[in-house]
Amino acid sequence: MKVGIMQPYFFPYIGYFQLINFVDAFVIYDEIEYTKQSWINRNRFLLNNQPHFFTIGLKKDSDFSTISERSLSKQYLTKDRKKIIAQIQNTYQKAPFFEEVFPLIQDCFDFDSDNLFNYILYSLHRICGYLDIQTQLIVSSDLDVDADLKKQKKVIAITKELRGTRYINPIGGLDLYHPNDFLREDLQLYFLNTKEVIYPQFQEPFHSYLSMIDVLFFNGKTVVKDYLTQFSLICRHPKT
Repeated sequence: MKVGIMQPYFFPYIGYFQLINFVDAFVIYDEIEYTKQSWINRNRFLLNNQPHFFTIGLKKDSDFSTISERSLSKQYLTKDRKKIIAQIQNTYQKAPFFEEVFPLIQDCFDFDSDNLFNYILYSLHRICGYLDIQTQLIVSSDLDVDADLKKQKKVIAITKELRGTRYINPIGGLDLYHPNDFLREDLQLYFLNTKEVIYPQFQEPFHSYLSMIDVLFFNGKTVVKDYLTQFSLICRHPKT
């Protein structure tokens, strides 16, 4: 039983979906503090053939609020998302899979919720459905795990609660976890290393690791599903 655990991200890069597709159960944190300037509510797509940040605007709130406690701003709901959708339409209308993909993207942006977590969760479900990803998506607060646990201890507790035997993390967290601690709990620790996915954009040079929005517009579903397998898996062995 392979388990992955991540924060929710809005239209994240393809490595996020590689991880969802590879594991048997994917847990999405909803009860941890929202982090400013993170990838939770922002990402990048092409605009004038250059990477451009787009952001889900949020209401002002306590710096200690959890992701599930944060709300979308009125400015975003009434104006900004319409502007972002228009930018996406203008940028990608000549992309090869625009007609197929744009309704999906627009539906995610137009989802009727002002709760940040629910808004992002909906888009993750929609993209997984489009790509035929069958992995179960689990909200962390639905599990019987101590909410006060932090970092590695929480990861181990969640994996054990799901009766997992292997925990898979993106390669960026290579130094965050200690394989000996996982071994003591009869768990194996692996890291997913995404290979750079290169495909034709409108013009060179190629801009990599953009939002999944860019990947979907330029590649057919069959090709994207193949991209989901383009990674290597690294096992962290316990130190003796």
